[in-house]
Amino acid sequence: MKEFEKDYPWSLVQTKVEGLDKEFNLSQLSERHQYFKSKVGKEIEELKQYLDKNTFIAYWLGKKNSGKGTYSKLMLEVFGKDRINHVSVGDVVREACKNLQDPKQREEIVDYLKKNYRGYISIDEAVESILNRDTKNLLPTEFILTLVKREIDKMPKKSLFIDGFPRNMDQISYSLYFRDLIHYRKDPDIFIAIDIPEQVIDERMKSRVVCPKCHTPRSLKLLTTQEVGYDQEKKEFYLMCDDPDCNKAKMVAKEGDNLGIETIRERLELDEKLITKIFSLHGMPKILLRNVLPVSKAEKLVDKYEITPEYYYELIEENKVKTKEKPWTVKDDEGKEVYSLLAPPVVISLIKQLHNIFIQKN
Repeated sequence: MKEFEKDYPWSLVQTKVEGLDKEFNLSQLSERHQYFKSKVGKEIEELKQYLDKNTFIAYWLGKKNSGKGTYSKLMLEVFGKDRINHVSVGDVVREACKNLQDPKQREEIVDYLKKNYRGYISIDEAVESILNRDTKNLLPTEFILTLVKREIDKMPKKSLFIDGFPRNMDQISYSLYFRDLIHYRKDPDIFIAIDIPEQVIDERMKSRVVCPKCHTPRSLKLLTTQEVGYDQEKKEFYLMCDDPDCNKAKMVAKEGDNLGIETIRERLELDEKLITKIFSLHGMPKILLRNVLPVSKAEKLVDKYEITPEYYYELIEENKVKTKEKPWTVKDDEGKEVYSLLAPPVVISLIKQLHNIFIQKN
């Protein structure tokens, strides 16, 4: 997203606070609470006061595996579920597909659709489409939006982070008037784009593993567990799930992840076109989040513990593994050497930009 640098120079993450020398453990909830309070406490309190009386709608724009869900969860953690909600369009569709298979719930959903749905295919056709759909083909937008509206109607009115919409070029126009559909007509709406190098997405995919029992994801390279094992036969290290109920289950890679981003290349290209198109729109505020920092500027802008560590392992005894770490260096899409950032400092950038839009400019 180099073309946006001129218009959004302030999007470069800057979290360093003069005189604050404490290193926070960002993997622990209590430490994260102190971290956010120490870095952007004033902005958080003023935004909370704003959100007590006002709501907004924010549309996440980002390539697949760019961290939209993670950032949304952190925003809920900071501001509370009483002020903010995260709506994943993909989750809404999957849940509807599951519920439509139950006769009683199907009747309730169809009844809602009859009252709210408007589209070019019948409700019966739309229901059959969702139940038998090919994941490569998108469901009709009018049908998806009705399902999302149904989900939002069940919630008390609060600010929304919407993940997964707009998902293609045709849906951009729908997003401009989505607040009318869900009766948020006077609420400000914004687009939030995540700038993340392809190498970061590629490495995340290639090193990702999941627990076969609880399905918790981790990364051998970027998000390790407390205990690591070594497979003598395969001559490779593996992670053991931290959940006590899983009894240190060996975490395994998902099929196809070893191929990295080439399996989702078409999706990534569409996402890039979508973000570029939306950033040419007038009349809506936009936020640009950067997942990385130039290595040469990192020391002045962030603290070391905010940089994503790269984990590597050493077998010190026959069955004992020592975990080591170092700052993870990658190349951005222009070939420059950069550090990838952990999620909390990126969220600090989001909080500062939201504060600028809703507090400073008003």
